[in-house]
Amino acid sequence: MQYYEDLVPGTVNKYGSYEVTREEVIDFASKYDPQAFHLDDEAAAATHFGRLSASGWHTAAMAMSMAVANMNTNRQAGLGSPGLDELRWVKPVYPGDTLRCEQVLLEKRRSKTRPEMGLLRGETKVFNQHDELVMTFKAIGMIATRDPAGTD
Repeated sequence: MQYYEDLVPGTVNKYGSYEVTREEVIDFASKYDPQAFHLDDEAAAATHFGRLSASGWHTAAMAMSMAVANMNTNRQAGLGSPGLDELRWVKPVYPGDTLRCEQVLLEKRRSKTRPEMGLLRGETKVFNQHDELVMTFKAIGMIATRDPAGTD
């Protein structure tokens, strides 16, 4: 199990492979972001997207799916997240794209009020199969400490 003490700022973690399907793009958009360019080929063709594109929120959900799979593979003692900052949708994501993530741990600190928990701040970049950047965000994560009485 990976704990707070095991993580080193500056470390880059590359993970994930998520195939974006037309069916999933339409299904997600119909439930959560029902704009025409996420639902209809003709409507999408008439926009700057040029064709059916995934919702940015769907792209964020796909990145989250890859992140959780990575945490489970690495057996990380994650405790959730209080939020994220600077979410940017840089380039559209289309059906047929395959996404992957790169995350750098920017900093970490022990919680001042909960010694059993550390706080992590990382930057995640999401790329498509052409190594084009499609989304970025900075997230704060919470992780269990191995030794609540420890110091950095």
